[in-house]
Amino acid sequence: MELTKYEQDALDGKKGEALEIAYRILTAVGDAMDATKLITIKWVHVSGVNYNTIGDAGMEFLSNFSKTARTRVMTTLNPTGYDVDKLQNYDLDENFIHNQERINNSYVKMGVTTSFSCIPYDIYKIPSGAQVAFAESNAAIHANSIDNLKTNKESAFSALASAITGKSICSNIRNNEPDLPEISVQCKFDIQNELECGILGYFVGQTSRKIVNIDGSFNMDDDAKTKSLCGGIGTSGQCAKYTMNNLDPNTEKIDFDKKDFQNIHDKLNTADDGDVIAFGSPQLGLNELLRMSEMLKNKKFTKPCMIFCPRTVKNQANVLGCTDELEHTGCEILSDCCICFTPLLTNKNLDSVITNSIKGSYYLNSKNKICTNIKPMKQIINENTKNR
Repeated sequence: MELTKYEQDALDGKKGEALEIAYRILTAVGDAMDATKLITIKWVHVSGVNYNTIGDAGMEFLSNFSKTARTRVMTTLNPTGYDVDKLQNYDLDENFIHNQERINNSYVKMGVTTSFSCIPYDIYKIPSGAQVAFAESNAAIHANSIDNLKTNKESAFSALASAITGKSICSNIRNNEPDLPEISVQCKFDIQNELECGILGYFVGQTSRKIVNIDGSFNMDDDAKTKSLCGGIGTSGQCAKYTMNNLDPNTEKIDFDKKDFQNIHDKLNTADDGDVIAFGSPQLGLNELLRMSEMLKNKKFTKPCMIFCPRTVKNQANVLGCTDELEHTGCEILSDCCICFTPLLTNKNLDSVITNSIKGSYYLNSKNKICTNIKPMKQIINENTKNR
């Protein structure tokens, strides 16, 4: 890659060890991507936070790196492993708590904003048209497809390196040329709800590593559907962006029909019921909490229900009285964490979980070894509540 004098000096260790490590990461990734240069960015979103995902090696790296590394641009952070305010409700391993605190403290020391959210686009002002570096997969896809931002699908390491340098790899996804999808997925039936959006996304994510067009008749009329679509795409593959009904006659076409839908549904729907209900992967935003509260008017859950959302969203909902209403129905609202990789959901005390999240279902099955029963939120509420 072509580097500026400052970038080369930093790579050569003339600007300190932290910048040397960060530029080594960026140049290695850039060479692998055949990139020609680095580009200045305005915002970074870092993953690699939950102790369950990075383990001891990641924890020690962050501890050592944070001794000298400092962020140069706005940097937000993915969910952690638990809600510190709800620890008394769970019998968590003390070693996990201690190690998670070490990780959190390392990020704080570097200057990272401890947002602990996988939906930064829902809780921060979007710098329209900006170059950013997002590691969280659903956030990267949302940024490129909906928010008028440009980002690579960063790894935990490349995003952290971008936070320290203020630079990222200048890939094809970052240019200003018209979007040219490699594949066009032809949806052969109407998509009705957020669960079906997530399954469509899971299918789309497997078709291309770059840009996919989605062609069909469906109404993406709320943020729950778009978030579920982005979450599904990010779960199954490396696709960085989607367009809607932007069909180029020369683009390769792939059908998505009821059989394809059912195959994915059957793969992830591994239980007929569940011990608990879990919403929030991606985490729920304020609009979703308000809609859920409306659905639950005069109702009460017959099973434990866990809602995962950012702390800022919980605080906003609290001001509006929404959290009290939800808790009155039997919901537990958990901040700073999400369904995926959390030690709050384990196969030691659970056999299965009911959820509307395709991303959550995938990771509960594959990582937590818990079976899932997947249904749309409306159906889950109708089947698992009674009148108060």
